[in-house]
Amino acid sequence: MTVPVGKQQSIRRLKKIGIIAGVIALVVAVVGIGSRILNEASLADKTDAEAVPTVSLVSPKKGTTDQTLTLPGDIQAYFEAPIYARVSGYLKGWEQDIGAHVKAGQLLAEIDAPDLDQQLNQAKADLAAAQSNEDLAEMTSKRWQVLVKKDAVSQQDADEKSGDAQSKKAAVVAAQANVQRLMALEAFKRIVAPFDGVVTARETDVGALINAGSGTGPELFRVADVHEMRIYVRVPQALSGNLVAGQTAELHLPQRPDRTFQATVATTSHAINQASRTLLVELHAANPDGDLQPGTYTEVHFKLPDSPDTLRLPTSALLFREDGLKVATVGPDDKVTLKPVTIGRDLGTEVEIASGLTATDRIINSPSDSISEGDVVKPAVPTKSAEVASRPATGTQP
Repeated sequence: MTVPVGKQQSIRRLKKIGIIAGVIALVVAVVGIGSRILNEASLADKTDAEAVPTVSLVSPKKGTTDQTLTLPGDIQAYFEAPIYARVSGYLKGWEQDIGAHVKAGQLLAEIDAPDLDQQLNQAKADLAAAQSNEDLAEMTSKRWQVLVKKDAVSQQDADEKSGDAQSKKAAVVAAQANVQRLMALEAFKRIVAPFDGVVTARETDVGALINAGSGTGPELFRVADVHEMRIYVRVPQALSGNLVAGQTAELHLPQRPDRTFQATVATTSHAINQASRTLLVELHAANPDGDLQPGTYTEVHFKLPDSPDTLRLPTSALLFREDGLKVATVGPDDKVTLKPVTIGRDLGTEVEIASGLTATDRIINSPSDSISEGDVVKPAVPTKSAEVASRPATGTQP
């Protein structure tokens, strides 16, 4: 059975159409699979790229100027002395009260000491008796020396009279010393100022019983020399190396908030106190107006010398790890290196780096807590505004 020619042509046409459709379907499938592979590869690359964190970098700043160190201090008088009585008695009267400005040797008070007066009178009488005995013994010794030459008395008797005269002479010297001692004590009935200054305390009154000596007797007066003041400050050991003699400081007093006083470092104790690990520093401040008062608390603001080689970092760049303080630096290959650092002074938003960094290090600012050694990071590209903001001021517009 033969197929008609027309029908054969229709079959061939359908086969051709089917082949063409299959080819088209195959091309579409190949294109779709290829597109999916490309998309997956692109997504993987994008995911890998996004997995690398972008970080902002900072460089250490060099130099510190206008450095100040503020510490509490105590103001004391240049000289200050408690005044005690050297003799016992009753206070006859006082001449100066607290706040009085006195000169050296000026009378502060007088003590009535009748017992001492009687002791002095007795000592003078004993001296007179000793002098009489000395005169008699001297004359007797001279007579016996004449008699021994005439063989009227023995040499032994003459020597005894001579020795008695020397003994009486020594007794006169002792009696004179006793009189001078009591006269010196008599002078102590007048209590006087030991130096120019201000009476800062009066602890006695008229008629009060006075006991001699600083061990048992009360303090009668206290005098302070306030023409210049001493200021004592305890400086922590870590900061003590910044202070030298001649360095200036400012004093800020709570009762004088509108004024500052100038002081100069005079000396230090040259020893660290083991209990507090501090260095005692003494400053001097002129006090012509008397505005600085003994016993006053003050804030001492030291002006520290400039440190052009000191490196500073923002505190946000620090990493607090179990094995110590570190910073995250980025190398030329964009890999992270964690460097241990030592902090000098805390400046608030910045800290001084004592060791561990160089001025050329690239440091991650605000690093993640999970950042680790060898991590790959992508440094952020600074914007134009950030570059302008970080550019040092030159006094002219860019």
